Amino acid sequence: MNIYLRLTLLTLIMLPIMAHATDSTTATSNSVQAKKISPLPYHGETLRFAVGWEFVNAGTASMAFSNKGKDGYRIDTEARTNSFFDMFKKVRDTITSEGLFIDNKPQSTLFAMDQNERNYHAKKRTEFLWKENKVNYTQNGKTDSYKVPAGYLNVMDAFFLTRTLPVKEGKVLKIPVFDSRKKYEIEVRLLKKEMMRTPWGELVECLVIEPKLKSEGIFSSVGTMQVWLTNDARRIPLKMTAKIKIGRVIARLTSYHPPS
Repeated sequence: MNIYLRLTLLTLIMLPIMAHATDSTTATSNSVQAKKISPLPYHGETLRFAVGWEFVNAGTASMAFSNKGKDGYRIDTEARTNSFFDMFKKVRDTITSEGLFIDNKPQSTLFAMDQNERNYHAKKRTEFLWKENKVNYTQNGKTDSYKVPAGYLNVMDAFFLTRTLPVKEGKVLKIPVFDSRKKYEIEVRLLKKEMMRTPWGELVECLVIEPKLKSEGIFSSVGTMQVWLTNDARRIPLKMTAKIKIGRVIARLTSYHPPS
């Protein structure tokens, strides 16, 4: 997965990112999912980001959330390079994430990616067959099955779930995720609080969160990540950064359409 999508998922997934902190070290799929939550309150929300290396703008990314049926939801994500970077590596990637609320708890059902990166093209589809405790992963027509317990999330669902739950200093949360043929845990902690100005001019307090992986996964090649979430009920991701060998990749929120 290219670095632009890595940054926006998580999230980055980004990010950004998981949040109801538990006491320490072990939070299994069951312990995380046992916490009662409300359905993700983001129907109609759209987030747009400028993504680049340090101060050089390389492209844009967007995320749009919508409800699907009575108990379902859908998140559409797109990442694309700008006209200048198109000359070096043109990127036109899209992701569709879908899930259900089962007993008021989130369960991923689909993560579909269409990658178009210069000469590289791939269609990847991850189906979470939670009733059977397995995942089917299909890439360019070839399907493999993996044993994955119910309760595992894809990275996009984990990112949006994070925004609904509180974080606390000194607490760590481990969230089970399946992505790119692998099961792993995202370990998230609150680093500090900072003031930041929003794209619409408001100065707000932000929670600076650092997600880390216990094992390899989609963020393994981009190093340390940090996410700035508004410290209010909206939990809007204003900024996301990822350290690379030289400098940082930075995503900054440029426009925000609130939930309807």
